[in-house]
Amino acid sequence: MNILRDIQSLSDFKQNASKIVKEIQATKSPVVVTVNGKAAVVVQDAESYQRMVDVREYNETVKVLRDRLKDIDDESKWVSAEDGFARLSTRFGMKFE
Repeated sequence: MNILRDIQSLSDFKQNASKIVKEIQATKSPVVVTVNGKAAVVVQDAESYQRMVDVREYNETVKVLRDRLKDIDDESKWVSAEDGFARLSTRFGMKFE
């Protein structure tokens, strides 16, 4: 991201929206739109946004899986089948045979 080139004021963005959107699509580089000199929003092409969402979702899934694998290794979090069925029986009044 070229910070000097990829920052646009809202008024410039409004005046040149079509041109700026075409540039974003061509370069795959997002543009920061400012309001009163402060960053307000980031505009990026849909393909890059989808890729970012996919990467984030993948990373979140990997984190959950890593956490679950740690749980598997921690025997203190495991309950025997016998104890598990006993707990279910007590809690829900079910009988297991």
